[in-house]
Amino acid sequence: MNAKEAMSNLQTQMEASIIGQTDLIRQMIVGLLANGHLLLESLPGLAKTRAVKSMAKHLDTEMRRIQFTPDLLPSDITGAEVLHQQGGQNIFQFQPGPIFGNVILADEINRAPAKVQAALLEAMEERQVTVAGTTHKMSDLFIVMATQNPIEQEGTYPLPEAQLDRFLLKVLVDYPDRDSEVGVLKLVRSEEVGGSSSAAVATITRIEPASIFDARDEIHGLHVAPTIEQYIMALVDATRHPYQYDKTLATWIQVGSSPRGGIALERTSRVHAWLEGRDHVTPDDVRAMAHPVLRHRIMLSYDASAEGIHADQVIDKILELVAVPA
Repeated sequence: MNAKEAMSNLQTQMEASIIGQTDLIRQMIVGLLANGHLLLESLPGLAKTRAVKSMAKHLDTEMRRIQFTPDLLPSDITGAEVLHQQGGQNIFQFQPGPIFGNVILADEINRAPAKVQAALLEAMEERQVTVAGTTHKMSDLFIVMATQNPIEQEGTYPLPEAQLDRFLLKVLVDYPDRDSEVGVLKLVRSEEVGGSSSAAVATITRIEPASIFDARDEIHGLHVAPTIEQYIMALVDATRHPYQYDKTLATWIQVGSSPRGGIALERTSRVHAWLEGRDHVTPDDVRAMAHPVLRHRIMLSYDASAEGIHADQVIDKILELVAVPA
């Protein structure tokens, strides 16, 4: 199958095991094709971990899970130099940590202290880990999907802005609708009576990494008109200089998006256009990706918090104020 068929097959297979979360699945595929990391946030039980496991199951790759806890150490993630005896001599050898995989599930990432969270920074940004002065490269296919819970904040460590900025997308997962949740009940019941047996597993079509790389090559070649580039930068600029657009907006934003926001918005817009079957990016592609790209890159002011304004409402206002190119 070609790259487009492979991604369509991946989405179909994931939707069979993750019911009622089509938007979550689409954003995960966007992150995979855009070669970026995702932060998944929702209340407990909304299939964040299951979705990551489902994606990894349908890819011919290696998945590693890291359960973040307050007693975790940086070496528990990156690996460490371990003393071995070889030929009667004591030598240190690098023992890779769980970060050396393809799909990394960082579960409850905000439950580990800052020094452990920071252990991910180099791997996420530079695709390498440095231990004892030696640099170890990550795999060509490497994506971190971190989860966090917006409630139960006692004993947690909020991610610093520098690390949030390294996530390509922040995906908010909501409750499924009632009909979808009925489907969830049936799915769980079928799994309990053997729906996930070896016969069922044998029908899974695993996507080769080559299909992902082929898709990325095609996406890289999509046309982005200068007017679209100007539109993207206008949206990013509105987060930095909101007073030029609206007085109320200016009271909501304390710090705007970094240049990574514009880069991420352009890249994910190309992926969205490719998934929609277009060979060029439209303003609708940009608007579709604005929320997951920008919501974690905007620091809201005290006034916004006092008024109960959320980042998505700020982005809605920006999309309303910035002129759409013809």
